[in-house]
Amino acid sequence: MRRDLHGMRLEIAHGRVVDPASGCDKVGTVYIADGVVAALDKAPDGFRADETIDAKGLVVCPGLVDISARLREPGFEYKATLESEMRAAVAGGVTTLACPPDTDPPLDEPGLVEMLTRRAGSIDGAHVHPLGALTVGLKGERLAEMAELHEAGCVGFSQGERPLPGLAVMLSAMRYAATLGFTVWLRPEAKTLAEGGVAHDGEVATRLGLASIPTVAETIAIRTIVELMGATGARVHLERLSTAAGVALVAEAKKRGAPLTCDVGIHHLHLCDRDIGDFDANCRLSPPLRETSDRDRLRAAAADGTIDAICSDHAPVDEDSKQVPFAEAEPGATGLELLLPLTLQWGRDVGLKMPETLSAITHRAARILGVPAGTIAPGAAADICIFDAGRPWVVQAQALASQGKNTPFMGLELTGRVVRTIVGGRTVYSTGP
Repeated sequence: MRRDLHGMRLEIAHGRVVDPASGCDKVGTVYIADGVVAALDKAPDGFRADETIDAKGLVVCPGLVDISARLREPGFEYKATLESEMRAAVAGGVTTLACPPDTDPPLDEPGLVEMLTRRAGSIDGAHVHPLGALTVGLKGERLAEMAELHEAGCVGFSQGERPLPGLAVMLSAMRYAATLGFTVWLRPEAKTLAEGGVAHDGEVATRLGLASIPTVAETIAIRTIVELMGATGARVHLERLSTAAGVALVAEAKKRGAPLTCDVGIHHLHLCDRDIGDFDANCRLSPPLRETSDRDRLRAAAADGTIDAICSDHAPVDEDSKQVPFAEAEPGATGLELLLPLTLQWGRDVGLKMPETLSAITHRAARILGVPAGTIAPGAAADICIFDAGRPWVVQAQALASQGKNTPFMGLELTGRVVRTIVGGRTVYSTGP
């Protein structure tokens, strides 16, 4: 069980304090009391720290916000457990996360949602915000009771990786959600065009003889979703864009004022279909890795804000499900512990300053969830990530806390490592004594 340490007072001294929400980027001190940020730079009257953390040479930023992390409970404990993935989250500096509803059983009843959040709350880890099932059992037939699921703690409603069978259900779901003011989360992929595909429809898939998923599977879905948004007034979040053409459609819809947000998985900012190589099952992802031109446009769109947030797309997979031919491999890769270093690398590659880089995994992501997170402002919850931006480390199975060890980056050296993670004023992860 969690220990109640909210009364502890912490002083984080001499660190490079970066708060993307305010644009702050300077050396300073953060004072924490009663689970919240009490002050910056100048100690409150009468403040006496129970612990002083020397953060000289380290970055002190808001705890990361990951809007797509599969925790695999309930139902898929052979892939991962809540305990293992919460350890992975805080080891990666993630203090707030959203989990999709495609568990077993799906998150379509308030009792299941409450059980998940209660279990998560009993572990020293990140704040968990579930997405509720859009339809009962994710079967695409009857709408789930969104109002009841919202009361139980759901921040949005999604089908996860289960496509809706027809447009009539999507239309009804958007109307219902719009009436209640809820956000519908959708993976833009036309089922009939993507069914059976495992790789991008390009030269690599042709050479390897892999069934493909064309770009139009994404663009047709986005066009349809935007049309239905116009007809219903629904607010929609598009999950994990993968194509340059899809980015163009999102930009166009936003320019017209559509209440539309979107994210991209961190893998898609660094990899392309060529990385599949000779059938590397670690590169079997959903959506599939696209061409280099798509990857480059996604990188630019995340930098200019067309893409609102970057997510880890954390999907731990058991070893047996990857030790099979590429086409038979289960899509997914571990991502919680790689989100920070890969985001830092993306920021360096596109020439962003630290606050701009971190904004995509802090306050911009929190804004999509509608939760008070992603900032170090006085009065905000003391959810903080302290990391060494220049520390190199090699991605190895034993270095990962997640039960899922599969990643396309295995064996590679990354730069940027979390030193300490604080949630609600409590240290929940530390590499130090």
